[in-house]
Amino acid sequence: MRELRSVAQRAFARAAGAPLIEGNAVRLLLDAAENYPAWLAAIRDAKSVIFFENYIIHDDATGAIFRDALAERARAGVKVRVMQDWLGSFTTTRKFWQPLVDAGGIVRTHNPARWDSPLAWMSRDHRKSLVVDARVGFVSGLCVSDVWLGNPERNIEPWRDTGVELRGPVCADLVRAFAQVWDENGRPLTADLLEIPEAYPAGETAVRLLATAPNLAGVYRLDLLIAAMAVRRLWLTDAYFAGVPAYVQALRSAAQDGVDVRLLVPGGSDLPWLRPLSTAGYRPLLDAGVRVFEWNGSMLHAKTAVADGRWARVGSTNLNLASWINNWELDVAIEDEAFAAQMETAYERDLQRSTEVVLRKRKRIRLPSQTEGPRSRPGGGSISRAAAGAIRLGRTVGAAVLNHRILGPAEAKPLALSALAPLAIGALAFAFPAVFAWPLAVLLSWCGLTLLLRAWRLRRAGRGKEE
Repeated sequence: MRELRSVAQRAFARAAGAPLIEGNAVRLLLDAAENYPAWLAAIRDAKSVIFFENYIIHDDATGAIFRDALAERARAGVKVRVMQDWLGSFTTTRKFWQPLVDAGGIVRTHNPARWDSPLAWMSRDHRKSLVVDARVGFVSGLCVSDVWLGNPERNIEPWRDTGVELRGPVCADLVRAFAQVWDENGRPLTADLLEIPEAYPAGETAVRLLATAPNLAGVYRLDLLIAAMAVRRLWLTDAYFAGVPAYVQALRSAAQDGVDVRLLVPGGSDLPWLRPLSTAGYRPLLDAGVRVFEWNGSMLHAKTAVADGRWARVGSTNLNLASWINNWELDVAIEDEAFAAQMETAYERDLQRSTEVVLRKRKRIRLPSQTEGPRSRPGGGSISRAAAGAIRLGRTVGAAVLNHRILGPAEAKPLALSALAPLAIGALAFAFPAVFAWPLAVLLSWCGLTLLLRAWRLRRAGRGKEE
């Protein structure tokens, strides 16, 4: 048995690209009501260094509270470094950050759009983390915005999201994870900022910090492994589910083998055209016995998994290609029965506010009606929803064109909708060829020039090394 566990641990470490770290204390934090106060308390108690990284930091009341708390610590001599994403925080200007900069903090923006790399902006820093003095850290799915708090005056509930507080040796890995993205966007962190005090055990929980970078797919490999190894239960929550065929098949196989596989997703979309794409993805799961639930409250933004009452994952990674392959993501995998029990309790509570999607006798998907419960109000996250929808649509169209899998009746509607776009574009191109030729010529010329520029820079760098 001990040898079997050793083999399993080695498989987890290789799949995730992350070692198991013993001796930590982990606290489950639900929604902004628990996460934001814990973050602010840690910031206000900082003595030496604060590393704060988030995909979205909005210029609103919530953003200002965090900025001012960081600025106060910077004025007290704490070294404050903030990493935001260009696309996620597109509307947050330098003016917003000026009080922190004036206090001595430094703010960087990940991967802004560049004319010489027209598609590079698609890779995003989707991480959400905070680490203070290398002694306390937070990993979550929450961004910094008023929408996570809701709006009681307009009867809009807070967004449903999940995070964790970490204490112990894993905080050293959190510091190194922050340095990964920081160093990608300018001068590396100086040695004094990377000084990590001797780590003492803070608890008895073993965790893995899953700090993934574009093209590494560590969480994807781990998710596949968990789906393959689950014996009794595998309960998933995801905001923008668009599983690739290999992962969908892994869930199907687990369900057909008797595992209780459940998937909780948002019940509504602020992009109505995504609705048929989302529901079309349910059928192969439902056919195999996977139970799918739609959240009836405000926006469901959590990205979590809990398996067999022993293993759990919390963080920023959605179950789609954009998160698995394209983005910088940060999750924590926790191997602890007590924590997994908390996750399962929270999951069962969420299901009480959800509606199960089932197949009728004629194998048609039954979706909840307006009378069956409150629907999700339109919220943010349009970019991620659009990406997930585009991935699912691309798979459907690709399957139809290449004939590499059998399509189901539920995919007829999105396939018909996808046919309208090329038909319309083709008709317009016949009618107005010049209108399409000129933009295409500009785009191709732009791409060609950027490739030449990249080649010239590489050549010049090579000559510099030779000299």
